[in-house]
Amino acid sequence: MMKIFSATPHDAIFKQLLHHQAIARDFLQIHLPATLLARCRLDTLQLTSSSFIEENLRARYSDILYALQTHEGPGYIYVLIEHQSTTDKLMAFRLIRYAIAAMQQHLDAGHDTLPLVIPMLFYHGPRPWTSRLNWLELFADPILAASLYTQDFPLVDITVIPDDEIMTHRRMAMLELLFKHIRQRDLATLHEQLGVLLLENWLTAPQLDALISYMLQAGGTQHPEELITRLAEYSPQHREQLMTIAEWLAEKGRKQGIVQGMEQGIEQGEAIGRREEAYKIARNMLSAGLTVTLITQLTGLTADDLETQHD
Repeated sequence: MMKIFSATPHDAIFKQLLHHQAIARDFLQIHLPATLLARCRLDTLQLTSSSFIEENLRARYSDILYALQTHEGPGYIYVLIEHQSTTDKLMAFRLIRYAIAAMQQHLDAGHDTLPLVIPMLFYHGPRPWTSRLNWLELFADPILAASLYTQDFPLVDITVIPDDEIMTHRRMAMLELLFKHIRQRDLATLHEQLGVLLLENWLTAPQLDALISYMLQAGGTQHPEELITRLAEYSPQHREQLMTIAEWLAEKGRKQGIVQGMEQGIEQGEAIGRREEAYKIARNMLSAGLTVTLITQLTGLTADDLETQHD
């Protein structure tokens, strides 16, 4: 009889047999801890096609993921098979990573609740398994790790921290204050608090530039150039930097006003007479300091026409 050889015979035979539901149920009924077995409905057991082993580790490990119903809802049993003769000291962490990958796959399928994923290790080395299987025991300080990973994670909810407390947060204070109020109010109302923080000189010039840029981009205030000018009054060391920004904002606003005025004037001119409206636009442009050449190009008036507007 011809023998068919596999490059990974352990993986091949394990998966061939464990793909049968009856064999898989026997395996789980025998080897699952009683407390977990009591939660699982093995009559709903379904083999999935999922695998989470990295390509470069497939010679050492193989895996099977079963889906099933638990008494609390959908769940999974993840079986990792260790083929090598030496134990992996970080196996518990590997099992956690693969279990979390199964949870993520469940969420990606449209579910909004984490499923229970039971990781199991099947080992058949030459000597009994010796490495830890509680991943928390892999930390240098297992007690601290258990405390961290079994309780709520630290939360910085800036929305509930009083402004007075935020003002004491040194180099983080201005960032936190802006983040707290960026969507809630006109930032001009914060000028005193921001000014005090500028006086304390916690930030470098590039850091302040970045915060001002964020404030102008994401925040809301009717007159940004006035806000920046006020801040400059609080901070001698940053005055030149802030005034440069304020002047740029004022110039930007002036140019926008000119363009809007031109557009408004042209639209109205179509209704009341192009020439009269052209004169009105020209007067506005002259007042704004635009050159005669540019005004004649935009309005169609002559230089002589513009001379009459000076009178």
